[in-house]
Amino acid sequence: MKRVCLIVLDGVGIGELPDAFKYKDEGSNTLMNIKKEVPELKLKNMCSLGLGNIEDCGNLYEKCKNPKGFYGKLAEKSAGKDTTTGHWEITGLNLKKPFPTYPNGFPDEIINEFSRLTKKGVLGNIPASGTEIINTLGDEHIRTKNPIIYTSADSVFQIAAHEDIINTEQLYKICETARKILTGNNCVARVIARPFTGKSGNYTRTKNRKDFSIKPPKTLLNYIEENSMTVAAVGKIEDIFCKSGITKSVHTTNNADGIEQTIKYLNDDFEGLIFTNLVDYDMLYGHRNDIKGFADALEYFDNKLPEIIKAMKDDDILIITADHGCDPTTKSTDHSREYIFLIGYGKKTKSVNIGTRLTYSDISATIAHYLGIKTELNGTSFYDLIADV
Repeated sequence: MKRVCLIVLDGVGIGELPDAFKYKDEGSNTLMNIKKEVPELKLKNMCSLGLGNIEDCGNLYEKCKNPKGFYGKLAEKSAGKDTTTGHWEITGLNLKKPFPTYPNGFPDEIINEFSRLTKKGVLGNIPASGTEIINTLGDEHIRTKNPIIYTSADSVFQIAAHEDIINTEQLYKICETARKILTGNNCVARVIARPFTGKSGNYTRTKNRKDFSIKPPKTLLNYIEENSMTVAAVGKIEDIFCKSGITKSVHTTNNADGIEQTIKYLNDDFEGLIFTNLVDYDMLYGHRNDIKGFADALEYFDNKLPEIIKAMKDDDILIITADHGCDPTTKSTDHSREYIFLIGYGKKTKSVNIGTRLTYSDISATIAHYLGIKTELNGTSFYDLIADV
């Protein structure tokens, strides 16, 4: 019974891509720069699989003489650096055109239609930090009962509202309305509900965030489902893929919950894919430039990695990777255009350097190869390199 457990550490990049200058991301290197700022950071279990053996990584993270896993890094071929683009490329899609961004806020045609359909005014409509804008405009939101609209360097239309003013179900309906508006040339990657609570001067976002993505073209997930296998999604994977190709799912509240749910799926008996997103690196630490919090979260995952491996069955293959960078050491609070790392393990795989791959989609091709599925997706399988035969 063949199965792959694919875990995405959201935002954990491993060095700027050659075209990073186009995105103003020169100098970004999430994993390396955090280690420079927090030298006591130890990722012994990830390094035992080969993390420190990845090209340009061994000078800071421990290089293992006899790593237990396979390792390498992958370049992003698609245009963009957002969550949707990264995950879609991991599952076999290469996007030639990036999703639209709005550095000056959304145009009147969008805002006016939003107001007409929701019968609400709009506050904000600027690029902003989510934690800052709710404290800047929170009082006015309470007074007017109008939602706060904001964006970032990424392709997102974010709607923030106090749960006592616009409850979560109402907010989700408002987001669904926005999603219907944002099509064509204005088809942003995600509409995001950002509920918050608290009082003046101390507003805080809740765990009731919800992403409203666009439905992707056919991905690896659809091929797996069509072959009567399971696609078990953990975290925001279901939202990123708009439920397409997913056979069962569980939403999570934080990384700890995501790891726990992943282990539960590993303990189940089914063939196919477990697909997990651990979002705290990006959402809580990367976007807030919280270097120490980011480092602590990496150590937490590293300490839980033996439990994940212990839960694996004999034919399971584990792949740990990322979807983009989100370097908390730079002035930017946005995603960064970076390579992503890859480390993996299986009882029937061997230790090997898979090198620097040309696209994230090599992950999709490798999973399809292992599961015996033929696809028409992008990417080149590296399964023959890791197979211990």
